[in-house]
Amino acid sequence: MNQSVMAGVLACMMLGQQAPQTVSPQSSAPEAIPDAPRPQALPIGPIAPGKGTTLESNGETAPRSDQSAPGSTLPSAVAPTEAVHEDDGAAPDLPAAGEGVKAFTLVVGVNFVEVPFTVKDKKGVLVPGLTWRDVRVFENGLRQKMELFTTDPFPLSVALVIDQSMPFDEMTKVNNALGALQGAFSAYDEVAVFTYNNGPQQQTDFTGGQSARLNAVLDRSKSVGREPLMPLGGPMSQTTNINNQNFDPNTAPVRNHQGIELNAPREVHTLNDAIFAAAQATTKAGPGRRRIVYVIGDGKEYGSTAKYKDVVHYLQANKVAVYATLVDDFKIPGTGFIDRIHLPFQMRDNILPLYAGATGGQIDPEARTPGIARSFAKIAEEVRTQYTIGYYTREPFIDGKYRKLEVKVLRPNLTVISKDGYYPTAGDARPRTIQAQ
Repeated sequence: MNQSVMAGVLACMMLGQQAPQTVSPQSSAPEAIPDAPRPQALPIGPIAPGKGTTLESNGETAPRSDQSAPGSTLPSAVAPTEAVHEDDGAAPDLPAAGEGVKAFTLVVGVNFVEVPFTVKDKKGVLVPGLTWRDVRVFENGLRQKMELFTTDPFPLSVALVIDQSMPFDEMTKVNNALGALQGAFSAYDEVAVFTYNNGPQQQTDFTGGQSARLNAVLDRSKSVGREPLMPLGGPMSQTTNINNQNFDPNTAPVRNHQGIELNAPREVHTLNDAIFAAAQATTKAGPGRRRIVYVIGDGKEYGSTAKYKDVVHYLQANKVAVYATLVDDFKIPGTGFIDRIHLPFQMRDNILPLYAGATGGQIDPEARTPGIARSFAKIAEEVRTQYTIGYYTREPFIDGKYRKLEVKVLRPNLTVISKDGYYPTAGDARPRTIQAQ
């Protein structure tokens, strides 16, 4: 009996699974239709131009964030790259634009050497754009490590020296050109004026480069010059000559002189004394200023108390450079070699190239008034566009020995103009006071 009951139960279960479901006549709601499958989200994240996605797609690794996309256009020119040399060494301090003067003012260490220099090409045009990697500086043949490199202009302390011993025609050219001199200076410059004939004379101490006082002093410094000495001798030099002999001493140009040839008196041109006096005035200039002695004259020297070697020693020890506008019809470019030759007991026809070469200055020969006026602005531009490097010397400053300097530029066909050397002084070795800017 139990077997029959179990068989019935199984039969009912099988029939219940196969029976269709019936809808209740009381339910009127329609059957719900399921939604279609939604599209899956693409495997991408935030996209930045040139960096690709931040996720992996199709098994490929996404670009790194430090990669950059290539440009869409061809470059117009190859981007300049700074040359790197193995022997460049550590980079010096590179002040921002306008900070070069402050960098020098704040130097506190001792034995610091400042070297300004100018670079020109074959045509005498100033060369800009050099970097510290292009420059090498040597002291006594040993390369020095640059601690500072700047191209910022420095304010000028200029001692102007005007030669009043020139002939009257050359002096007239200078007088006509002096009106353009003040335009070469800025409001930050200071100028002192010296003149010399038989000796130097200071016309004014340092005053503003754009001050009315400087203009008045330049007008007062104009002179008529000297009458040129004519060769003496010949039959017309004396009035009563017989057989080339003067028989009446009372009619001779020089009383009681019997000979027909006369010894002309030597002209006195105290250029050494004038440069020395002007250089002494520039030592009053504070730190962070260029010390310049600017000569306007013909370069002749005779009769000075100061010797050339002593004046050069003073200039190199006190960081003073000599620039000059050379005024003479015969002083044309190319005559510098002849000017370096000096015969004993004779007047030097032109000593200015020696001063400029020893101190890192320059000369500009001009023969006419417009050229003289243009030379003022030309020389001022060359002083302002100098490069300046600084280093700490390994030599003791207290020995007072001369140190030979040489500045080289690692570019062909360029001329470097800098001072030949310097003498250390006790003032350079003492600590400097820091000044708040």
